[in-house]
Amino acid sequence: MSTGSLWIVLLGTSLFCFVLKLLGHVVPERWFANARLQRINALIPISLLSALVVAQGLVTKTHVVVDHRLVGLFAALAALVARAPFPVVVVIAAVSSAVVYHWH
Repeated sequence: MSTGSLWIVLLGTSLFCFVLKLLGHVVPERWFANARLQRINALIPISLLSALVVAQGLVTKTHVVVDHRLVGLFAALAALVARAPFPVVVVIAAVSSAVVYHWH
């Protein structure tokens, strides 16, 4: 991609973000008071974080890869199901992933 194309994409996405932010201030507040919309909005961060975890845990560049990261994800999931505190979940995931990485 050329430098000129990169600047066009950068300026276009910047303008899009600005207009989207502006629309957030222009939309009537009563539209956001809808209970159904609030329930949907509460689920958006969960779904985005889940998609990020799956993408980072199973994908390398453009290929799906099953490796030590998957062990860390399953260990973290097990710790979460066991209601472990978040720092403990992170340490368990990191240690289990590192053990499998160095063992393999």
